[in-house]
Amino acid sequence: MAIQWYPGHMNAAKKKAAEQMENTDLVIEVVDARLPEASCNPMVEELRKFRQRPCLKILNKTDLADPAATAAWVAYYNAQEGVTAYAMTTKKPAEVARIPELAKSLAPHRGVPTKPLRIMIMGIPNVGKSTLMNALLKKRVAKVGDEPAVTKQQQKLYLDKNTILVDTPGMLWPKIAMASDGLMLAASHAIGSNALIEEEVAVFLGEEMLKHYPQLLVARYGFKDIEQMDGIGVVEGVAARRGFRQKGGDLDFEKAAHTFLGDYRSGALGRVSLETPDTRKERLEQHAAEMAAKAEKAAALAAEKAKAAANGKRGT
Repeated sequence: MAIQWYPGHMNAAKKKAAEQMENTDLVIEVVDARLPEASCNPMVEELRKFRQRPCLKILNKTDLADPAATAAWVAYYNAQEGVTAYAMTTKKPAEVARIPELAKSLAPHRGVPTKPLRIMIMGIPNVGKSTLMNALLKKRVAKVGDEPAVTKQQQKLYLDKNTILVDTPGMLWPKIAMASDGLMLAASHAIGSNALIEEEVAVFLGEEMLKHYPQLLVARYGFKDIEQMDGIGVVEGVAARRGFRQKGGDLDFEKAAHTFLGDYRSGALGRVSLETPDTRKERLEQHAAEMAAKAEKAAALAAEKAKAAANGKRGT
């Protein structure tokens, strides 16, 4: 399943963000610590690099992510020019309180009454941007919900008299190139439910858990012979363990898939990261090889058609 989700308001949001970037000193990009690169919008990087704006990349939801993977991602981003990474969770006020200081250190020429520091907060849906805004301002100024695309309009607020925050709607990009990215985003609830099939997403998540966190599946569901399982078997196992059955006695695969995804999203499975810098590199290399093979096949097919057309003309 190739997952794509780009509602009309996201295109409008991109245009407004491009306009606002000219009057922005710093971009705070919020990503999901469980899948930092998959949850990075390439359009955000494109916009900020065009205006040469520094980026404070916040890896949010660290309480749900594998600490070792998060540490590797922080090192990965800190090695990039113009990027400073900060891993945190909005559930800890002390970690939120560090953000203004970090932001000012990245734009030291701003942050005075005559030149206030102008910060744009960006990111994909459901990574916690609005929760972060509310935590920074210590009051409810942005709608929050456990659904993607709750925020649909830009809003400008003052953090203090010398700092302006601009909250932007969650934006995905028109085409998600790698199928695995779409599945990771769907598993983490960044994609609208109308654009995915939960059972397929749950099978993908089951396969990833078997590869990297089988012990967490055993701890949560008490599975036996986990070495013999595949992704489908994981979802079926959840159904059997939870007693999810349809009329007639068949396992309720749909309900089990929904429950399994909910356990991952809530952290009930444990601290899970769906990618590391190393696995990201492997997926990119595999995708590049697949695209090259596809291009080679298309070129060969085009050559055959051209040859056949030329022979036809000669025959005439």
